[in-house]
Amino acid sequence: MRRELPGSTLSFEDAYPQGAETLVAALFAGGDLMLSQVSHISGLEPYVIQNWVARGFLPPPQAKKYSRKQLSRILIVNMLRGVLPLESIVSLLSYVNGHLDDESDDTVDDGRLYIWLIECICAPPDGGEEALSKCLREYTEPFPGAGKRLEQVLRILTTAYAAAELKKKAQAMIDDLDER
Repeated sequence: MRRELPGSTLSFEDAYPQGAETLVAALFAGGDLMLSQVSHISGLEPYVIQNWVARGFLPPPQAKKYSRKQLSRILIVNMLRGVLPLESIVSLLSYVNGHLDDESDDTVDDGRLYIWLIECICAPPDGGEEALSKCLREYTEPFPGAGKRLEQVLRILTTAYAAAELKKKAQAMIDDLDER
């Protein structure tokens, strides 16, 4: 089944477990991405991305190129901004990764966090806890309690994503009423 890569304009085949990982890895096969590429992938205007950098939501690009970690952060924020205030998203990501404009204090790589989030989102309705447990088994705590923080953040992100999808569905239903 084709599914939208959360926070992006791309889709992937979620019939096999590593579909999203394969797609994201392929995006970086030629190296880091230029702003225009990140803009195309995310569906965001370049000035929005530059504003997020200026506001400290992610580290500045190196040599005008964005890393996988930066793209992952952009996609996480983008997928949630329709359902949570930007300040709440930033606070949530800071809870697990410290200062967002400094990757040296991260407790989990944003690229890894994004893939784990997709795995939780794509899990069958009764498999969400299993997907979450699998992610947490793969995680090595850099300090005591980091795993608990990661678990809390993944639960919140998954719930917020579900809320965003329900919001889209409700709007589509309203749009259908308007067409009658």
